[in-house]
Amino acid sequence: MSDLSMVQRSVMTLFSDPKGPSSHRVRLMAKEKDIPMDIVEVNLEEGMPEDLMELNPYGTLPTLVDRELVLYDPQVIIEYLDERFPHPPLMSVDPISKARSRQMLRQIEVEWYPLVETIQSSQDEKEVKAARRNLQERLIQMIPVFEHQPFFLNEEYSLVDISLAVLMWRLPYLGIELPKSAKPITDYANKVLSREVFMESLSDDELDMRDVV
Repeated sequence: MSDLSMVQRSVMTLFSDPKGPSSHRVRLMAKEKDIPMDIVEVNLEEGMPEDLMELNPYGTLPTLVDRELVLYDPQVIIEYLDERFPHPPLMSVDPISKARSRQMLRQIEVEWYPLVETIQSSQDEKEVKAARRNLQERLIQMIPVFEHQPFFLNEEYSLVDISLAVLMWRLPYLGIELPKSAKPITDYANKVLSREVFMESLSDDELDMRDVV
């Protein structure tokens, strides 16, 4: 792990959890927009480095450092990057569509990603089974939305799709099986995971979540 001199350079730096969906989302967004960014992986099992705690008193990941600016709210990070690097745009300019997207982004971050974290890290088998069932049910409830438009809530690829793509990649690893009726979800997953930059966004730990040649 580097020291604070790492973040005092002119290059934007992301402190990233190599297994966490919130960190993966930022890495994927950076690839989609071709944002120059240093990625510093932090192994949470070894604890938070002191220099990172000085930057982010909450000790959470991802943490983005852009010169004097330090951001550690995941949704603030992705919206900041979308505005700072506007091409290609990943958020609608229409107020209604933008509000719906922001609401869905919040739901994914607050309700869905914690279920992923529980499945990945909990030692309580009952808790893991409950989280797996909960996430599966939430996805199935969204089938009509997945099949309604080319992308989720939108005609164009957006921040919501980035947030869902990192989840789609993890489904087999999480032990979540979808019924045949969920074909709109599997079709959607194939679409977002086949984007050229997706594989480039993966950490070694995330590559290991699937058998990738």
